[in-house]
Amino acid sequence: MTRRPGGSDGPEDVDAAFAEIVADLEREGLGALIEADEFGVGSPSSSPSPEPPVDAAPPAVPPPPVPDPPVEWDDEEHFVPPEPPPLPKMRPSTIFGIVLLVIGGFLLAAPSVIGLEPRIATPLALVSMAAGIGWLVLRMRQGPPPDSGWDDGAQL
Repeated sequence: MTRRPGGSDGPEDVDAAFAEIVADLEREGLGALIEADEFGVGSPSSSPSPEPPVDAAPPAVPPPPVPDPPVEWDDEEHFVPPEPPPLPKMRPSTIFGIVLLVIGGFLLAAPSVIGLEPRIATPLALVSMAAGIGWLVLRMRQGPPPDSGWDDGAQL
């Protein structure tokens, strides 16, 4: 490869380099059945590839596979997952956060039931809902359950 006078690296004749790459690919058999298109985009030095013989038999196509008959399962062989463990008992702080969310939703949906105007109830509802979400997020457990035992994780 030679350096261009303009300073950029690359072959001086891009068309010649492209023709060389195409010739290498054609030697390897790539594009043997592709002819140059009618607009002359193909390489001028490459000749159109020969047509396959007309009397040649088409390649044999294997028949589609026959599906297996459905398998009949006995009830004894089915996997039956174990019952899931019961949900843990909610702590009072969790119940408090859920109550704040419910109060906020109620104030947002139907403030007139308790005699509040919407312009007063809407900010109260949004504050109540934000406080409920914040309370629940801040009170989330940050580690393994207390009865899981000691484990310091993977050691490298």
